[in-house]
Amino acid sequence: MSISTNQTVGDNNAPDPALNRDLRTLVTFVGVYCKHKHRDLERSSVNIKGFDLAALSKRPPELCSDCAKLLTHAFVKRANCPLKPKPACKHCEEHCYHRTYRAQIQQVMRYSGRRLVLSGRLDYLYHLISK
Repeated sequence: MSISTNQTVGDNNAPDPALNRDLRTLVTFVGVYCKHKHRDLERSSVNIKGFDLAALSKRPPELCSDCAKLLTHAFVKRANCPLKPKPACKHCEEHCYHRTYRAQIQQVMRYSGRRLVLSGRLDYLYHLISK
């Protein structure tokens, strides 16, 4: 399943598979975090200009406003990363995330990564190992 974005690789206008995988992972991780940590907050579908979120999963993510802002920030930063190949953010010398969002995404990754692996989603173990 490919994600339609305004970001392309090279001159052939082919979507970047690493970018697509990372964006899908971001949606999954933020979705798990919001679902478990923000149960009482009102959630709505997320739309990010330039990205087709419907291609990420069977239904668009529904997040609280704080998680939607975090996901939007993460998408923009990931899609516009100038480093090729992109390192894991924790190993990057140039931190492009705003300080507040960086702390939030670390918390989201820590919580959701453990949750997904412990629930049997071993495909996300690859994400943890590969970065």
